[in-house]
Amino acid sequence: MSLTVVLGLLAGCSKGNSATSAVKGEEGGAQTQTQPAAKDVKLTFFNTSAEVNTVFEELFKKYHELNPQVTIELIPTPIGGAQLEKFQSLLASGNPATIVNLDAGTILQYKDDFLNLEPDKAKYEALTNPGAIEGALLDGQFLGIPWTAQGYGLLYNKRAVEEGIGGAFDPASVKTRDDLEAVFKKIEAAGKAPVMVHGADWSLGAHYLGLAYSLQSQKVEDNRKFVEELKNGQVNLTENPQFTGLMDTFDLLKTYNARKSDPLVSDYNRDSADFAKGDAAFYFMGDWSWAVIGPLEGRDEDFGILPLPISNNPDDFGNAQVAYSEPKLFAIDDSKSTPEQQEAAKAFIEWMVTSEDGQKAIITDMGLSMPYKDLKAQSTNIMSNAVSKYVEQGNIINIGVINYLPQDYWAKTGAAMQKYLVGNIDRQGLAQEVQDYWKSYAGK
Repeated sequence: MSLTVVLGLLAGCSKGNSATSAVKGEEGGAQTQTQPAAKDVKLTFFNTSAEVNTVFEELFKKYHELNPQVTIELIPTPIGGAQLEKFQSLLASGNPATIVNLDAGTILQYKDDFLNLEPDKAKYEALTNPGAIEGALLDGQFLGIPWTAQGYGLLYNKRAVEEGIGGAFDPASVKTRDDLEAVFKKIEAAGKAPVMVHGADWSLGAHYLGLAYSLQSQKVEDNRKFVEELKNGQVNLTENPQFTGLMDTFDLLKTYNARKSDPLVSDYNRDSADFAKGDAAFYFMGDWSWAVIGPLEGRDEDFGILPLPISNNPDDFGNAQVAYSEPKLFAIDDSKSTPEQQEAAKAFIEWMVTSEDGQKAIITDMGLSMPYKDLKAQSTNIMSNAVSKYVEQGNIINIGVINYLPQDYWAKTGAAMQKYLVGNIDRQGLAQEVQDYWKSYAGK
């Protein structure tokens, strides 16, 4: 990879901005490394990865020990809470956070309020796996730095599955919906719950129903066109094979759901813990759940992930792939933050994603995987390691289309999915509510 050599200091160094120094990159090139602030500066950090708030706080303390002139204050958000509303409130009040950890789609929506990181693009292209920065671009702009990569599908508890089926479990044996149902039937006959369906709107609307937009094509641009057709009323979902296949599988999950007596309780910690201890053999969720599962006492040891089969043709796209993305990006405020704060923010983010302390916090403590080359920590996240195998084989569903969807899509359509989950509407009613939602965005 050919790297750009950036020479000199950024404008405004005399006012206290951080300087940069050249560090050796690949193929003898050079890349700039942002240095910590030269004078006292306070940063605020808005975090939507609420399950790891405490890990971030410990990182901020460590960074302050190394750089006493930089203080970072966490602005936490609750799990599944009104995170977007809180971000909007801070922005509207003229007091936005210096650094945000946000969904890529939110950063795109508010792109005019964030710093263009194009000068740092070559540096991060050298630091990350091929395609990582390209995948993080928003309408071609480098506005957010990727720091984690995540995948989701059907997690499985190996002990629970094998006790249920009465023998060794080969995940490769599940290639179709009928294959999955056969496993579910055996597990239920053994007196165990086959699958855990988390009933929160974000899980149902974004992760599950969101697959309908990503399964149309392996190309994000084609999937964006499909969404535009939905907005223009050109799509009848009940005739769309990806939607109908996805919902046929959802009907299967509903039937064998461990929470079917009260499916909307939606206690993420409890659902994750019960799955981890074998109270359900499968769990529709992502590798991020390791942040809850990993530290649990009395949990099982062996876990893996299966693609969610959406048809009975093993060759159909989606049946052999897991959903994968860089769901959160670090972006820097450009509406109220000073140049000193912006440079200090750059330096902290770079330290976090490249230093041993930062990578250990992300990989070991948070249990997440990183799209970076020079990793100084070994992942203990069994589930993200399982996802990585699909990534290495190229068996992934690129869900990047979600970056271009309205920020309420998961809440609005998730509410419709909740109605369907409890039987308040049928398939036709669900399709109509989803189509009506998209038509409300016609011309936008």
